[in-house]
Amino acid sequence: MTEDVEFPVSKQSSQAESADVVLIGAGIMSATLGVLLRQLQPEWSITVLEKLDAAAAESSDPWNNAGTGHSALCELNYTPQNSDGSVEISKAVKVNEQFQMSRQFWAHAVENGVLPDPSEFINPIPHMSFVHGADDVEYLGKRYEALAGHPLFQGMEFSASEEAFTERLPLMAKGRDFSEPAAINWIEGGTDVDFGALTKQLLANLGAGGATLAFGTEVTGLKQLSDGSWQITVRNTRTRAKRTLTAKFVFVGAGGGALHLLQKSGIKESKGFGGFPVSGEFLRCTNPELISQHHAKVYGKAAVGAPPMSVPHLDTRVIGGKQGLLFGPYAGWSPKFLKNGKITDLPFSVKADNLMSMVGVGLTEMGLTKYLISELMQSEEDRIGTLGAFVPSAESGDWELITAGQRVQVIRRKGNLGVLEFGTAVVNSDDGTLAGLLGASPGASTAVDAMLDVLRRCFPQRQADWQPKLKEMVPSYGVALADDKALFDELWKWTSEALKLDRDTRADA
Repeated sequence: MTEDVEFPVSKQSSQAESADVVLIGAGIMSATLGVLLRQLQPEWSITVLEKLDAAAAESSDPWNNAGTGHSALCELNYTPQNSDGSVEISKAVKVNEQFQMSRQFWAHAVENGVLPDPSEFINPIPHMSFVHGADDVEYLGKRYEALAGHPLFQGMEFSASEEAFTERLPLMAKGRDFSEPAAINWIEGGTDVDFGALTKQLLANLGAGGATLAFGTEVTGLKQLSDGSWQITVRNTRTRAKRTLTAKFVFVGAGGGALHLLQKSGIKESKGFGGFPVSGEFLRCTNPELISQHHAKVYGKAAVGAPPMSVPHLDTRVIGGKQGLLFGPYAGWSPKFLKNGKITDLPFSVKADNLMSMVGVGLTEMGLTKYLISELMQSEEDRIGTLGAFVPSAESGDWELITAGQRVQVIRRKGNLGVLEFGTAVVNSDDGTLAGLLGASPGASTAVDAMLDVLRRCFPQRQADWQPKLKEMVPSYGVALADDKALFDELWKWTSEALKLDRDTRADA
């Protein structure tokens, strides 16, 4: 199993070392970029630096990264309703395109021995949207009409009947009062992705190929030298011993810790950026009988004032070969930027260049503030009450509260103040020697597209030479699948076969 993989760890010497590429953070972003570069430039030396003692222990961990497999099939925040009543689908199409690129990269990696066992990280799970109330049922019907004929959403179905609801969602139907209108729309071809297992497989391949993986290694300084390379100061978290190494290219894939490291680098492109931390809690089902009655990712509508990452969902997960069930998220708040971070993370991130950006968000996001306060005041009974909209028969004894990962939403300068953005942002130096990723959802599910963006930004002079290999790994690279149904159908068939997505995971529950 992936959890048993032993990673080679670099010696913690006091001598300076060098590498062509240094990746900070052992999560899905660094792992993806590392494997891409290994395929493109196998002669380049790669070093991965991770503060914690394990890979994928922060946002890429499956219990910290709940609700994964984002492909806009069921997430209603990607299909907002316009003022004229129509449904905007452009964001959903974009996210779906990005996820298709991830599927292609993983399929290529499986066929070429980079990823040994797809069942450890990706499993077939239907994706569904659920609403109740006449207005929202009407909205979901319009969403279905807008998406069902699109090449990327073919096979989508819709029903407002009690019979269809009960057949597909027996746990959610039990005890439900169907006198209130309710509706679902669904696609059978959805998936669940364990990004922790995926990350470990990718890093194991990097290590086997000669990359250095240094755990328990905290980056404390980033300084660009006169020749354009970077001097990286690191500290052994166990012995506190310090050392330095140099790199021609640095990627900061440290999740919530990326902002601090980009600030340490001093690149002008990071000026004005801030971060707003939001933590999440989930109810995890402890009753195997209930878990076996639900087999879907079911997303509802976010509460008024809630951030998009707080869309409620009842989520089948497959982790370590076992089926589980989560509901949430319930938003929390902490000044930490990482689950394993420090309470000084937020105040120490405030600098002269981003102070007004932070102030601007404080003035304009009062709805979010009120939402977070209301969430923090919830009792156990309140949380079960919220779950009741999805599972009317829910009882507190069948669920336990777990704390998920910490997310840091991007605050970007706009005019003299700043705005809060929900998504991810690539930040890179103008010379292309350093790049980092800020933000959260859809995050991991679009890692391949994000890392290809890093390559485009930082290595423009190599793009022509890399094109054949990039197209081999990601055949839709540079092509809009939304405009080429035949190509989408071909690639969907290939990736489904390569990733072995014809299996039924319910037998593993």
